[in-house]
Amino acid sequence: MPETFDPSVHPHRRRNALTGQWVIVSPQRAKRPWQGKTDGSAIERPGAYDPNCYLCPGNERAGGLSNPDYASTFVFQNDFAALAPDVPLPGSAVAPGSPLSPASALRPASYIDDASGGLYRAATGDGECRVICFSPDHGKTLATMDLAEIGVVIDLWKSQLAELLDRYEYVQIFETRGAISGASNPHPHGQIWASNFLPNEIVAELAEQRSYRALHGSHLLVDYVESELAAGDRIIHVNDHWVVAVPYWAYWPYETIVLPRRPVASLLDLTVDEAEGLADSLKTMLSGFDRLFDTPFPYCSGWHTAPRGLEDDWQLHAHYYPPLLRSAELAKIPASYELLANLQRDLTPETAAGNLRAVL
Repeated sequence: MPETFDPSVHPHRRRNALTGQWVIVSPQRAKRPWQGKTDGSAIERPGAYDPNCYLCPGNERAGGLSNPDYASTFVFQNDFAALAPDVPLPGSAVAPGSPLSPASALRPASYIDDASGGLYRAATGDGECRVICFSPDHGKTLATMDLAEIGVVIDLWKSQLAELLDRYEYVQIFETRGAISGASNPHPHGQIWASNFLPNEIVAELAEQRSYRALHGSHLLVDYVESELAAGDRIIHVNDHWVVAVPYWAYWPYETIVLPRRPVASLLDLTVDEAEGLADSLKTMLSGFDRLFDTPFPYCSGWHTAPRGLEDDWQLHAHYYPPLLRSAELAKIPASYELLANLQRDLTPETAAGNLRAVL
């Protein structure tokens, strides 16, 4: 008799409905997902003020300016911004020997081709980068802030988004938390990068959402929420307005997706009750992360809110990508096969969700 497929035992692939990419799931490689130690003090929480922190109130930043003595949140232009406004069109001043042809610089377009038929291509990359300090307290994180404090951060996300969408096509709100994830400073903060172009991930998600809506007449992520609520095995938190789940297609070990329970295109569309519900969902999820290995949990996270003028094609959501796998010091690192061939994970999303529910 042929063996019956069991997703908790047998390797298989899952398609990311938001991007179209596939993830290999290999549960047989992690029969004991909790093996290894759990560390109670691997990462100590810092004190409320660090005289050497360039984000603390009153301190001098790396760029030479000084922060005000802010008492709540604080926003400033990134001193080392990755994007800048009003950058000349690539090719407008072509250096000798450059593959970009001088003639192409005369085109009134947002990108230019070279004379080789497309081998060398450049495009405008105008934008603006800001830093958002969530709190003056150096030792806090969103997980340890109270609901009112998190609510102030949500309001700040909304006001910054509204301002920047007046000038840019897309606004990416994000947070990199923890040194193991690449954060350069433990002070509670995030960033906002606004751009005059749609980033790669947004282009992919937009295409999949449009395709799904054309085929089914409904929003992909609205249907996904209802499906996940019915299944239940990947849900980690639910309230009246929000659902937090480990996605069916998750790549990172304890990856989560935060979703509204009604059609909402943008953070700007949230009601007062929904904003309060979001604060509750974020605190619940992030506190659970911290309890998983008894340590301040690192992650990369961000809001995918509607690009300007594309609200009808979009459903608001946030991604959280924590790298920790089995302990506070053991992180998943993309290996050679994943970089060269296909994304792959060992812990099934269902097992990960069960582990998170256990600590919530």
